[in-house]
Parts: sequence; structure tokens; C-alpha cells
Amino acid sequence: MSNFTFTETKIKGVYLIDVKTYGDHRGYFMETYKESDFAEAGLRCRFVQDNQSSSRKGVLRGLHFQKTHPQAKLVRVIKGEVFDVAVDLRKNSATYGQWIGVLLSEENKRQFMIPRGFAHGFVVVSDYAEFAYKCDEIYHPEDEGGIIWNDPDIGIEWPDVGEFILSEKDKKNPTLAESKTAF
Repeated sequence: MSNFTFTETKIKGVYLIDVKTYGDHRGYFMETYKESDFAEAGLRCRFVQDNQSSSRKGVLRGLHFQKTHPQAKLVRVIKGEVFDVAVDLRKNSATYGQWIGVLLSEENKRQFMIPRGFAHGFVVVSDYAEFAYKCDEIYHPEDEGGIIWNDPDIGIEWPDVGEFILSEKDKKNPTLAESKTAF
């Protein structure tokens, strides 16, 4: 019996994953990834890199992608809460340019599976958050692309966190139309 419940979102290929947690007076235990369970659900990725970041409330990272070395990502929150977003950049997709957003937290222990061909970003909703994710392709800094977080044509409904805090690079990302990005 699987410890995971896989729910496909309104965008084909993007999944919410609920994880069974075993807890007692000592704390809890959970599997965060099991290749055979993911493969049985049709999610076949060979993860090659794990990443983790910490951020304070209002930090918005994204929307990022790699141009010629796209990455599938399995993302989760270890501490705190974030609003996580995936934007479909697959040129032949019926949902090209559409987005899906989910709240991920240490409490709900949800995971978000984002396939190749998507821009990804998140904003920290809690005072502090630790964010972890697996990738099926290594990071290539020279290959990184981005879409501006507030592109009006995409229309992401970011939660109210007060002030958004972005890197200088993310402040200068083009719109989707300007970037002409599609996979």
C-alpha cells in the first residue's frame, strides 16, 4: 500500500501529493519519495539533485526555468509555509501560459510535482520558511530563464504578504510574451 495520494491538478502533468504521516509522542515519520510508488502513479523521474533554501516572509523566488535543460521538480516545505506556483510553458499544451498555485507547509506536508516545461516560483507566507526540492536535471546557471512574477497576461493571484522581496535579477525578468519561451 502506498504512503502517497497523487492528485492531478487542472493542468495536465502537475500533481499535488499528500503523504501519509506516522506520529506518536516522539514526533513523526514519513516517506518523502519512493521511486516505485511514483512510477506506479505514472510519475517517472530520475532525480539527480536536491536543493534547499531558507527565506523570510515576503521573499518571492521566481518564476524560474532552464531553457535547454528543463527540470522536473518535486517540491515541499520543511519549515513554515509558502505559496508555490507553476506556469505552463509547453507550446503545444491547451493550458500554455496558465498557472496553478498551492499552499505547502510543514503542517500539511504536501508536495507539488512539476514536470519539465514549466516556470516555477514561490512566495513565503509565514515569518520564515525552509523549502526543499528534487530535480531531474542538474542546475545550469548559464541556461537559466525567467518570467516576471506579476505578468498581467498570466495573472497569478499571489497572497497578500505585505511587501514582496525579490532579487535584482527577478525584478528584471521579462513577461512571457517578451521572452517568447515555450518548450
